[in-house]
Amino acid sequence: MDHHTVAVVSITGTCLDVLGSLYLAYDLLGGQHGPLRLLTRAVTYSVVFGIGYGLGLGLFFGLASGIATGITLSIEFSRAARGLDHYSLLWEGLFSAIRGFAFGAGLYRILGFGFAIAFAILITVGQVFAYSRGMRPAMDYAASRRPRLTRRQFWGTVVRTVGYMVTALICSAFIHHVDHAVSFAIRVGLVTGIVTGVGVTINPYIEYYADNLPERWLGVFGIGLILCGFALQSLQYWLALFDVRLT
Repeated sequence: MDHHTVAVVSITGTCLDVLGSLYLAYDLLGGQHGPLRLLTRAVTYSVVFGIGYGLGLGLFFGLASGIATGITLSIEFSRAARGLDHYSLLWEGLFSAIRGFAFGAGLYRILGFGFAIAFAILITVGQVFAYSRGMRPAMDYAASRRPRLTRRQFWGTVVRTVGYMVTALICSAFIHHVDHAVSFAIRVGLVTGIVTGVGVTINPYIEYYADNLPERWLGVFGIGLILCGFALQSLQYWLALFDVRLT
């Protein structure tokens, strides 16, 4: 096992411990009207997108892109849940840049700095253009117990899939050649499209429970996060105990 992987797992465990402690401190953080609504969204979306991207493009990519996506989406959805108008294009450009450079960071270890920075810039520009045309994450916002995928959300997902494929092909052709460039581009596009489609579909369900979870369930969730964090943090010590060699 690579020592970088062990470090990532340990850091993830520490983060889960911190999040779990915040959930257990629900009342101290202002109860129903405190920041835990935003935190609940950020954690949930980070997990959903992180797992999806991680399964398709690797652990580090899933961690970087999942956290960035979860945080930025939670901010936008939290605003939409309060019935407010969307952020200005300047702020939306910042959210796009955060997600774009997180994607680039996820690809850096695989394809190098040149490919990563070019990919990040191109998809950031693409996302800003989509925002300017009214295509944003909180489009057709709803909070309900039923999953939902509107026509606009479906076509937005299709455009996003094709856009990521084309971006990967452009970066491979002009920045850093990738072996089997077409298959890699298809993989990037399909992973992005599928994860986005799933996220958009279950978004109403997540939004409903972000605002309606009972306090007891928040406490249980916090305890679960702490236990998961402990398990991940202890991995390095179990490896040492059983003399597992790291590369």
